[in-house]
Amino acid sequence: MRLLIAEDDAELGNRLRDRLAREGYAVDLAADGIDAHHLGATEPYDAVILDLGLPGRPGLEVLRGWRAAGNTVPVLILTARDGWAQRVEGLQAGADDYLGKPFHPEELLARVQALLRRAAPAQAPELRVGPWRLDEARQCLVAEGVPQNDAPQGTDAAQETDARTAAREQPLTATEFRLLRYFMRHPNEVLSKTRLSEHVYDYDGDRDSNVIEVYVRRLRGMIGADRIETRRGQGYLFRGDGAGTGVAEAR
Repeated sequence: MRLLIAEDDAELGNRLRDRLAREGYAVDLAADGIDAHHLGATEPYDAVILDLGLPGRPGLEVLRGWRAAGNTVPVLILTARDGWAQRVEGLQAGADDYLGKPFHPEELLARVQALLRRAAPAQAPELRVGPWRLDEARQCLVAEGVPQNDAPQGTDAAQETDARTAAREQPLTATEFRLLRYFMRHPNEVLSKTRLSEHVYDYDGDRDSNVIEVYVRRLRGMIGADRIETRRGQGYLFRGDGAGTGVAEAR
């Protein structure tokens, strides 16, 4: 499952991320309200841990923005220990639970797990590309019943694919994951570099569209060079047609 921690205290944020990662969660960290709002609005998180005292954009404003847009992701707000007024405001704005600082990481973990149990499970369709399945909870590609020589022989891509298929799993960086998922959700559609960079990069991150070429090259090495076509002057097209060569959503 995917979690977002919005916390401007870097030490606390990293400590919570590491603790939740040990429980098997894929965790993203936002250090200010601007990034938090963007990530929460564009990424399918299973739950969010939201500090109300964020710089850039207050946590309450972030939460109200999500709820106004119809985003029902479960949210646990972090408040000052004596901040009863903040807790009331947070709950009225749409928070599902709260925790006062300072707190023990084990209590936060228990509250997050309770939130996830209460939340209705969202049955998102599986995304596949040839032999690979995109595991959104763990942000990786998983090979299922595929021979190691699936890629064309005698090529670097074949050797890379053989090694990765043999391992049965291909980890993805956060950027690789977002880019591949966006491609897989828009098969047979020409996507410009600008459109891809706006989706993939953090709200205030480096949006140099030329960097997209680097990530496209990495993805081609993982899933096959013919999966992502370059359309000169237009962008890229992800091949989602053809038996065994495109992306299918599980039904």
